[in-house]
Amino acid sequence: MTRLIVGPFNRVEGDLEVELEIADDHVSNARVVSTLYRGFEHMLIGKVPDDALVYAPRICGICSVSQSVAAAKALAAAAGLSPTHNGANAINIIHAAENIADHLTHFYLFFMPDFARDVYAGETWHEAVANRFRAITGTATRDMLPARAQFMHIMGLLAGKWPHTLSIQPGGTTRSVSAHELARLSAILAGFRRFIQTRLFGDSLERFGSLSNADELEAWAAERPADSCDLRLFLHVSQALNLHKLGRGYDRFMSYGAYASTAGFLFPGGVFAQDQITTLALDGITEDLTHAWYDSLTMIEAPSAGTTVADITRSLAYSWCKAPRLNGKVMEVGAVARQVICGHPLIRDLVAQTGGNVLTRVVARLLEIALVVMAMERWIQEIAPGEAFCVHGAMPDCADGIGLTEAARGSLGHWLRVRSGKIENYQIISPTTWNFSPRDGEGKPGALEKALVGAPVRKGETEPVSVQHIVRSFDPCLVCTVH
Repeated sequence: MTRLIVGPFNRVEGDLEVELEIADDHVSNARVVSTLYRGFEHMLIGKVPDDALVYAPRICGICSVSQSVAAAKALAAAAGLSPTHNGANAINIIHAAENIADHLTHFYLFFMPDFARDVYAGETWHEAVANRFRAITGTATRDMLPARAQFMHIMGLLAGKWPHTLSIQPGGTTRSVSAHELARLSAILAGFRRFIQTRLFGDSLERFGSLSNADELEAWAAERPADSCDLRLFLHVSQALNLHKLGRGYDRFMSYGAYASTAGFLFPGGVFAQDQITTLALDGITEDLTHAWYDSLTMIEAPSAGTTVADITRSLAYSWCKAPRLNGKVMEVGAVARQVICGHPLIRDLVAQTGGNVLTRVVARLLEIALVVMAMERWIQEIAPGEAFCVHGAMPDCADGIGLTEAARGSLGHWLRVRSGKIENYQIISPTTWNFSPRDGEGKPGALEKALVGAPVRKGETEPVSVQHIVRSFDPCLVCTVH
């Protein structure tokens, strides 16, 4: 058996190391190490509650809107507020724009460049992939970045700026829009639709979004040459490398529900395991500190009463990431979770056949781009110019609130306690905290730690490319994980 430390990873938000044990040319054991502590939860203690809207978005630059939404929802729950119809639609559009931008950036800039590595130079598809996706010089970068930049003008119209917008409030949004501005939003979205239909999908969003199983996906990919669009090229590479056999986790998925409105969630929340959907009971969520560099009177805490007391001397610890569990079980969060729980037939079938793996995670993200762009078009049409975008209310001196949302990477929760008009406690569990958790007190590996076991290691590799694919398939954001 040999030991290998991989990291820090490039093209990953934050600092990450993975400690591997290698036996018989495969990963036999893995430990995922979050190496940076930041302390945002401590910064909020003693602040007035509304300060959470200023601090929380600065936890991360690439998913700051998700942090804003979670903070606003926690404050809304504490104050007894609900966003107006216009405000809910505007929040959904702002949030969707960030999540779609994250999915797009992940695919084009973080994930696909790994297949342009020289280790794959002997593959028949390598030249096409390298020309398209090689970091910095690939043609995909020149195509995608201007389209993404134009798409993000939606943020300027509805949120004022990105990242770290202050427009999202407990009762809605601070920025109302006119009929003329709604027309401009629609035009921006139409331009983005043209780009992704032409370059990413090579087909209409409606058609790709309606694919119902793995056989239909395979037949769709075979209709045109692999280099006719970026998704078909990925599917060609995936088939050649058997990515559906790489990075399978526990196949237990959780979602809080995404894009809330008066009509419900676009993607409802819940738990999916063993082909069954069950209701998510929040009182089952705990964080295990056994292998994290934190001290506590108890090693298992409910987030509503959680603590964040750093202790670098703990002998069992190896990460700044805590270990969230649902009723003691490891959960995977993200696009696969959202889509199996909402019942999309394509992702349901992929999971039924081969589970959650590298292929399934990437396809679920790209499917969400198609589904959410179509939803954004509806939300823009539903905004009524002239009607209220926000309501206001006083925060009680003593209150508790929970703010739950779905970032691009998965389930994000903020737990708030207000006493004597100030924040007494604030706890955050981010998506990567769920997916990149260390072992718990029973020794159960986290989702990524489990997914890495069995990954092949080529002779002489010091940074196994299979490990890179698995890690990036989760699209980690470590700065959120350690807040």
